[in-house]
Amino acid sequence: MQQMSPDHSPDTDAAIAEVEAQLGVLFTRVRTMWKVGAQRVHPELQPVGYKLLASLVRSGPCHAGALAEQLMTDKSVISRQVKLMEELGLLVSVPDPTDGRARILTATPEAVLKINAVRDSNKALLRSRLADWTGEDLDRFATLLSRLAEVPLGE
Repeated sequence: MQQMSPDHSPDTDAAIAEVEAQLGVLFTRVRTMWKVGAQRVHPELQPVGYKLLASLVRSGPCHAGALAEQLMTDKSVISRQVKLMEELGLLVSVPDPTDGRARILTATPEAVLKINAVRDSNKALLRSRLADWTGEDLDRFATLLSRLAEVPLGE
């Protein structure tokens, strides 16, 4: 009979399976929030466009290529979304004065207002969900999420 290490026991396997299941639920809710947020910003905005725009609002203007890397998405997705968001008046794309091949993307003032309104609503919802957690619980949760986020993808 093979002995199991404490790191690989049936209890640990079951706990990891439950974490995976709960992450699936959480990711589904996050995708739904992106979809709802996109609709609140503009009826024609897609969830991926919302993520792109929210990133620009949070980080400020940046190159399209850098945004693709940051969001871990293909440059062609960025290009299609940029075109749509320019047409919707949510984003401005201008050539980089130091590199004419690159484009600098900037959220419009209207987009900033709408994204911030969605964020404020989402923060209020999160705050209400976590209102009865202790500061220690919140610190521990943030630490654990950070540790999980450090895991390299695909490994």
